[in-house]
Amino acid sequence: MSKKTLNKANLADLGSDRLADLLLEVSTGSADIKRRLRLELSHNLGVSELAHDVRKRLAALRKSKTYVSWRRRKSLVTDLTTQVSMIVDKIAPDDADVAFDLLWQFLELAPFIHVRSDDRRGDIHDVFDGAIQHFEDIAPRAQLDVQTLADRVWTALCDDDHGVWDDIIGLLAPTLGDGGLACLKVHINGFARAPVARTDTDHEAIQFLRDLRGARDYRVDLKARFVKKCLQDIAAVTGDKSSYIAQFTPDDLRRKSVAAEVAMLILEENASHEALAALNKADDGGGTQGQGAWDDAMIATLIRLDRADDAQAHRWKCFEREVSARHLRAYLKALPDFDDVEAEERAIAYTLTYPDVLPALGFFLDWPDLLAASQVVISRSDEIDGEDYELINYAADLLRERYPLAAVLLLRSMIDFAVINRRSARNKYVVNHLQDCERLDFDIDDYGVFPTHERYRETLRNRS
Repeated sequence: MSKKTLNKANLADLGSDRLADLLLEVSTGSADIKRRLRLELSHNLGVSELAHDVRKRLAALRKSKTYVSWRRRKSLVTDLTTQVSMIVDKIAPDDADVAFDLLWQFLELAPFIHVRSDDRRGDIHDVFDGAIQHFEDIAPRAQLDVQTLADRVWTALCDDDHGVWDDIIGLLAPTLGDGGLACLKVHINGFARAPVARTDTDHEAIQFLRDLRGARDYRVDLKARFVKKCLQDIAAVTGDKSSYIAQFTPDDLRRKSVAAEVAMLILEENASHEALAALNKADDGGGTQGQGAWDDAMIATLIRLDRADDAQAHRWKCFEREVSARHLRAYLKALPDFDDVEAEERAIAYTLTYPDVLPALGFFLDWPDLLAASQVVISRSDEIDGEDYELINYAADLLRERYPLAAVLLLRSMIDFAVINRRSARNKYVVNHLQDCERLDFDIDDYGVFPTHERYRETLRNRS
């Protein structure tokens, strides 16, 4: 290996004095590097000295009022990440108690940081989301009073406007133990029984009109969702499926996603008939949201009930509804030998005439059956909308070697969409697609009913 390669061994050969000079040089003008170097020097003096400096930095970040624009966001993310690294990697191995408190103090920074930051990409949120996960490792090694910890958890949850503390119950459940979780439930149940407090902005006249209309106070719904989540988090970590399910309202249970979740929990208790009843309570007219989970739960339940034929019928129904390769594979796998060949042929024929051409194309790419995919493209090219760039471009790449005409028709669909709809942002892609069409032209002997490459180019010129 070259002695000029940037690695630990080669840099160590420079010697400590030279490396120190280089660090001072590269840190000039960089607050991030200077801050990191000072923290490393503090750690060299001991964990307590490093903890003192981290605590000071967290306090400074909390007090700062300076707005962090998108240009300065990267520096802030680096700063926050450095503080987490010092807590987790440097302090926690030697003093879990101090690391736990510092990590908690770091999470409490979130609302102060979010209110003065541009976090449209979610980078800052990701730092806090990653930081909270370290409680799972640090908390069991810290000396914590479970009742005090339960109080801290409850306070954090009540003040959480940014979802920073969402995972805290699950992460600290082993440390809280039965006693701590019981204390937490006392807080939650007391909060649930208390009336919703009115704010200072609730003028009596406005409240009167709200009551007259019978309008539901949105704060009541927010409170109910908060209580439900907390109690379900506790039920989940304690394995109390009945308590978890009990938090769902009748309206919740009519949602397909919830019905599916409940059914799968009930199946774990070998109560197949109850699981089927939960699934049948779902609102069949509630749209497609949660449909996939509901179908999977229904199939699993039918199998548990030894209703194999019904499970097969449901798999085929799922395949027909959305030409699902996953459900068709499961359907074919459950058939006797030789029956699967006939069923697959029937499925292919059905998909070729499926009303929506792009899902049909996607099915054949996934199956895979590139010949059938090319047939769909050629026979139904006028139905292909070039807006779905990701699928169509992927299909063109897969088909170009063996079925160049189909690939060209797909490329033309994207070109036509961009030109007709004047999508200037796609201009560079239009040029690339047209160049691809020109390359593929050498591999096409007969365009059939479709325009040749030259005729298509002439049509494009006339459009512009």
